[in-house]
Amino acid sequence: MSSRDQFSTKIGFMLAAAGSAVGLGAIWKFPYMAGSNGGSVFILLFILCIFLISLPVLIAEFMIGRRGQADAVTSFKAQAPGKPWYLVGYLGMVISALILSFYSVVGGWILSYLVRAAMFAVKPAEGATYAELFTKVIENPIEVVVAQGAFILLTILIVQAGIKSGIEKASKIMMPLLFVFFLVLVVRSLTLDGAMEGVRFMFVPDWSLFTGETLLLALGQAFFTLSVGISIMITYASYLGKTENIGGTGINVALMNIFISILAGLVIFPAVFALGFKPDQGPGLVFVILPAVFEQVPFGGVFLLIFFILLLFATITSSISLLEMVVSVAVGENRKKRVRTSWLVGTLIFVIGIPSALSFGVLSNISIFGRSIFDAVDFLTNNIGMPLGALFISIFAGYYYSTKISKEELNTSPIMYYVWLTLIRFVSPVAIIIIFYTGIK
Repeated sequence: MSSRDQFSTKIGFMLAAAGSAVGLGAIWKFPYMAGSNGGSVFILLFILCIFLISLPVLIAEFMIGRRGQADAVTSFKAQAPGKPWYLVGYLGMVISALILSFYSVVGGWILSYLVRAAMFAVKPAEGATYAELFTKVIENPIEVVVAQGAFILLTILIVQAGIKSGIEKASKIMMPLLFVFFLVLVVRSLTLDGAMEGVRFMFVPDWSLFTGETLLLALGQAFFTLSVGISIMITYASYLGKTENIGGTGINVALMNIFISILAGLVIFPAVFALGFKPDQGPGLVFVILPAVFEQVPFGGVFLLIFFILLLFATITSSISLLEMVVSVAVGENRKKRVRTSWLVGTLIFVIGIPSALSFGVLSNISIFGRSIFDAVDFLTNNIGMPLGALFISIFAGYYYSTKISKEELNTSPIMYYVWLTLIRFVSPVAIIIIFYTGIK
């Protein structure tokens, strides 16, 4: 398959894979999950779960993709001929499309706030609150659909350009800028009076806050934050050369994800504590609390603009991986179809996502099993689709692969190999089943 496009450098692949993982999960969800569930206790459990549960599955996806050198469906067909394992690839394709359909809605909200921040207009009307401003934005049918469309358009423009000219090039620009912007915001947050209270909240454990629910939530966050279970990493690894060390690359991706998550906490919690807010504000931390926080600091409008640029970068690097997963299956090895397929698939996903965009406004009266359309799609993908995909992938790599094949692909020391084999055979599947059960329950 010499005609298959490839990442030109190891760092390009690593930044693209890290970008896929470092999205709303790390910057938006991680801070409010940590803030609502014990701070440092949650963070320690999250890091532990990443290495014991998520990382083995991530490495398994790298194995399958790099060995297959094709999209997820074709990789499974080639490595398990005549068996239904290829359905795991189709599951990943469907779940990726559904995730992007509502993920692009949040991406649209970010674009809306970014435009307001650029005009220094992220401020509610006289007598209103930031929560009411957020409600006003997500209830406006024209604004949310136009913003969602603009976000999908940005994603399509990158994916249709291919691996080297599109995804790798964009990741090499956006990921370093993301780190730089984060460091600027961290410095500003840490220099506020009273900021150290937020640092203590993040790094000094209060074990009285430890509960079984905290462990399960940390487990779920660690699992979803690395984008495992929907064959995205199988797709990315298929563009990787045979000489790359996938175990080391997987560890680097996990470390980058942890680092960004911690930086997100260092941006938010010191500022929240310094200015008298509470850390357990839930999902509104980014859109409701942060604008109120930045309003109270010198040059707050500038720092808020930087934050939303950063959040857009992180969201785009994830959305391009979701679209690439679907496009790669549709295109196969016919690279000439990439541009047309990217536009067709992207447009279809945009249309599918419109009900989710409108589910907080004109379609707010419609519910599916007691959930809004947006929340129902979120539940279907995160609580059912992703755990199922990850379970099948861990079983395939841990049991269907012979030890000869997995040793050859991992290419590491015997000790490290058997640590990975034990985790992928026994620890990860059990944890995934627990996540799946609790998610359904």
